[in-house]
Amino acid sequence: MIYDYFLSAMKEGKKLLAILLDPDKLNQEMLNDLMLKVNDSTVNLIFVGGSTVPKNATDELVLNLRKKTSLPIVLFPGNFEQITPHADGVLFLSLISGRNPEYLINQQVKAVPHIQNTNLEIIPTGYILIDGGKETAVQKVSGTKPLLAQDIEQITRTAIAGMYMGNKVIYLEAGSGAANPVLPKVIKAVKETISIPLIVGGGIRSEKELQEAYDNGADLVVIGTAFEENSNLLINFTKNEHIH
Repeated sequence: MIYDYFLSAMKEGKKLLAILLDPDKLNQEMLNDLMLKVNDSTVNLIFVGGSTVPKNATDELVLNLRKKTSLPIVLFPGNFEQITPHADGVLFLSLISGRNPEYLINQQVKAVPHIQNTNLEIIPTGYILIDGGKETAVQKVSGTKPLLAQDIEQITRTAIAGMYMGNKVIYLEAGSGAANPVLPKVIKAVKETISIPLIVGGGIRSEKELQEAYDNGADLVVIGTAFEENSNLLINFTKNEHIH
């Protein structure tokens, strides 16, 4: 079970790394090159999803990935149409930093018939969008404003509320292509106030930023756009002695 894996890793102090693949941004040649690097790296999981993805593109990508890797594949859906039964699990997201009912409950209701009769492991996830220095696709699509990076009190209260509501994971997100990643002090403050696994993603482009996220309490770090812009970046994370 994926969530049990998160919990045991957190308990043991093992830091996890996921790579986020956007079905809208990958062609076959890019995918072949990517998976060769991923399979020889410290990547523990593959997340699949994006803010805007063509119909059936997620399904096609996941089926293709099945032929190229044995890593767990977890859906990170921008909407209910990005759900495919061929993955291992789904982050069942609620955008708790925003106030748009479409992403607090409506999308989740629409997702039910797509999930109900599958073997997908459902992982309730409190999704918190934090200002990363520029407007991101998540912000545009969801019609919500991110929480200010300096408003640590509001961010931590939102994370705690998400945990109290029964979410099993909190995901701090600066947004795909963010100018700045989630601040280390924000990660630290949230980690100190929740008892469930903490995922951090968005804007992480260097090994230094990755390590800072881990050092301040991230249990799982997600890299995506940085890899899309420079496919050799993953080499920097390969067999890194600090990442176990």
